[in-house]
Amino acid sequence: MIAAVDHFVLAGSGKAYEALIGRCIEGSRLQTANVGLTFGRGTAPLSSIVFATPSLDKAKRLLERRGVATTRNDILQLASEATHGVPIGVVERQAPPPPSPAIEDEAAAITSLDHVVIRSPNPERAVALYAGRLGLDLRLDRSNPAWGSRLLFFRCGDLVVEIAHDLARGVSAGPDELWGLGWRAADIGKVHARLEAAGVDVSEVRDGRRPGSQVFTVKSHTEGVPTIVIGGIGRW
Repeated sequence: MIAAVDHFVLAGSGKAYEALIGRCIEGSRLQTANVGLTFGRGTAPLSSIVFATPSLDKAKRLLERRGVATTRNDILQLASEATHGVPIGVVERQAPPPPSPAIEDEAAAITSLDHVVIRSPNPERAVALYAGRLGLDLRLDRSNPAWGSRLLFFRCGDLVVEIAHDLARGVSAGPDELWGLGWRAADIGKVHARLEAAGVDVSEVRDGRRPGSQVFTVKSHTEGVPTIVIGGIGRW
């Protein structure tokens, strides 16, 4: 049913994300190799996640058989009660649009999205939604006391929907939160240098958790969305 993440809606400035991603907005959309960004108003910095499906009619029927109420306008919007507060939509698309052109050097631009982080106070409930109702592939379920978290990784196309649960807070019935983004860089050194030259506040490059990976944190031009850039890894 769900083939990929199509795009995110962010509350804030597209100009900030042009500087961050290193690609030009075309029309109302900024597109990387595997996901797009659109910009508008919202109650949270990362306002919604929109999945792609090859058939919206089939997706609607299947979701409603699985107990997920929907409304259909330009997109298929899932009821917030079913998504535990995360705004989720579905659009019909066979393949993503081509990436927006790089502002400067292609090697210094962000290539694609690696993962999106959703915080949840109830990981079993999240499994029931993302694996059971949306049909995403649960690839990893890991608790690490050193990090203080339980992490669940659902593959969606060539990126990951990551559910993060704070172990110290225990399980509750509170809402989930669409929280952060991790971007891929083909050449992390060039991306880091471009961002520094553009006045974007970034941390130093450091070793990542995945063997062979490097990461840095982006501290500005994210419109309030916690953001990292990852290099030295392949596709999921």
